[in-house]
Amino acid sequence: MQKVYLSDSGPKVSEAIYGFWRWEDKGAETLTSMEKVVNLCLELGVNTFDHADHYGNHTIEEYFGKIIQQKSVKREDLVLFSKCGIRQSAHGFTYYDNTSAYITESVDNSLRRLKTDYLDIFLLNQLDRLCPPEETARTLMELVKSGKIKHLGVSNFTVFQHQLLESNLKRPIVTNHIELNLSNTTAIEDGRLDFIKQRFSKPLAWAPLAGGRILNGSDAKSVVLRSKLEEMGRKYDANVEQIAVAWLYQLGTLPIIGSLSEERIRNAVSAADIKLSHEDWYELYNLALLK
Repeated sequence: MQKVYLSDSGPKVSEAIYGFWRWEDKGAETLTSMEKVVNLCLELGVNTFDHADHYGNHTIEEYFGKIIQQKSVKREDLVLFSKCGIRQSAHGFTYYDNTSAYITESVDNSLRRLKTDYLDIFLLNQLDRLCPPEETARTLMELVKSGKIKHLGVSNFTVFQHQLLESNLKRPIVTNHIELNLSNTTAIEDGRLDFIKQRFSKPLAWAPLAGGRILNGSDAKSVVLRSKLEEMGRKYDANVEQIAVAWLYQLGTLPIIGSLSEERIRNAVSAADIKLSHEDWYELYNLALLK
């Protein structure tokens, strides 16, 4: 798999990124499954891994750190992301936290769990409307200056939120993780995709298969999309999943893979080699706009 620059200021990443968003802590079973997935990713040339402090109830980073520590792979040959910002209340609801104390603690904990001295990219996940952006930016710049963070990113930010945070930073934001797939193209329509590209960055697309809806959804839109993807698959000698992910690659986005299935991981990686015609790409986009 090819490596590409995530932005004009770096870093270089694999075209597909593996993310651990949907992983759960199942003890030894998690360790075994993760080792297989990491080995497969490295074999396929996927060297970029996306984490967050809360994944698997704050345990997934630790499993990953144990696996990487046992491997011969060099730290400089890996690209590690982590993020924070989403928290769970004791009363059962989600809230956002961009305070200095929380960000600093989260970064230190991620470094400890991942068994590394630095994160290639640290992303702020959701904007905390109560925390002054200058405080958040000052904390992020201190972490960059300390060497704990190499690059800064955001996740699930609107255009204006992106601009607000970046206006207080002395470093560029190198990417925004956005939900983007053939079932949800709002990031195209609301300008987020264009804004990220305007910043000379590549967006990362999470849920590239809409959480499986493109493959298995029974709603009318999913059925229509899947039928067209099957038809195009015959033309390009590919399956539904490969065509759906190829559509994202061709848009200039980098998909975040989250499946534990070897077949699905291979499909997402091989999709980078499929080049849809202009007509076929727009035919899928027109179907994606259906309500």
